[in-house]
Amino acid sequence: MVKNIDVVEMTQRLVRVQSVNPGQNTGLVAQILAEPLESAGFRLSWKETPGKGVNLTAVLQGEAARLPICFTGHMDTVPLGERPWSVDPFGGEIRDGKLYGRGASDMKSGLAAMIAAGIDLCSAPRRAADLIMIFTAGEETGCEGARDLAKSGVLPAGAGAMVVGEPTDCRPLLGHKGGLWLRADFFGRSAHGSMPEAGDNAVYKAARAALALENFMATYPPHPQLGNPTLNVGTIGGGGKINMVPDAAFLEMDMRTVPGLDHDSLERSVQEGLGDQARLTRLLDVPSVLTPREDPWFASALDLLERLRGTPQTPGAVSYFTDASILYTALGKPPTLIYGPGAAGQAHQTDEYCDVAAINEAREAYVAIARHWLSAESR
Repeated sequence: MVKNIDVVEMTQRLVRVQSVNPGQNTGLVAQILAEPLESAGFRLSWKETPGKGVNLTAVLQGEAARLPICFTGHMDTVPLGERPWSVDPFGGEIRDGKLYGRGASDMKSGLAAMIAAGIDLCSAPRRAADLIMIFTAGEETGCEGARDLAKSGVLPAGAGAMVVGEPTDCRPLLGHKGGLWLRADFFGRSAHGSMPEAGDNAVYKAARAALALENFMATYPPHPQLGNPTLNVGTIGGGGKINMVPDAAFLEMDMRTVPGLDHDSLERSVQEGLGDQARLTRLLDVPSVLTPREDPWFASALDLLERLRGTPQTPGAVSYFTDASILYTALGKPPTLIYGPGAAGQAHQTDEYCDVAAINEAREAYVAIARHWLSAESR
């Protein structure tokens, strides 16, 4: 008999593994997830992403009467940051109904809720479809693990529905913005710092470009669900010595995009705006994901969540991107729900936490959503 998972204890175990990106211990997280799933009858596949860690897929076989339902989440976390924590960031301590630690919200609570739900579903007498869980490495630095899995051949050719366990405060989300990250390099001519007129200062070029980009997105209209596209200059640098005119400088920009905004055209517009003085390099390119509110599966999932919570659920959307940017296309563009127990406002924060009650709520929701899809009577 398969033993049910204590979802809170499982979250604590996951938080206690330091799986900081890049490359730290996602394999250990995967092992913790794999052990109960394999014991319960899931078929496991492992795929390494060099420098980022191990990815894990787990399949609970059904009758293949319809396409599988997929649950996905990432095992890596961001670093701790510079501010001191008031708790052990890898302790999994519980205070006043909150479970603390790096990754508690983003998104080890979601991982724990998913595998607990998967174990709960093993006892179903009949499953009309496969239940697939996709756990990735390298999400925090550009969805590298999901990209590797998409190329590896271990994923199904298509899915009927997908649930992404990113932190949403147990609020259903229709989708998220896309991301386009660009680096602009600027070049000049070096000279002695006491004779700046003899050189060509590349840092000034980068600084002027940064100011020119401040309102670059102002002319693009907002999307009805996802809001305004945005551009943020996140890094800028150049020069090697204080007493030299710098002959090279750079800046890096993070653009968040909405459906209908073509990334190739957007990059060309940036290039035209900066002119020949800048050489652009594309660092990341992930599309937006958006499921129509009226999609039948999404509507049924929303109805299930409303019954569980006893209140109407208004689906939203978010500006951050997820592995769905990659997996959505790889799995044949299934309707996608983003829903997780973590608090979006806690992601990447000092003293990150997740409400314990939300972890249990997410488990219950995942079971209900998956059971409905796996039921032979559902349509």
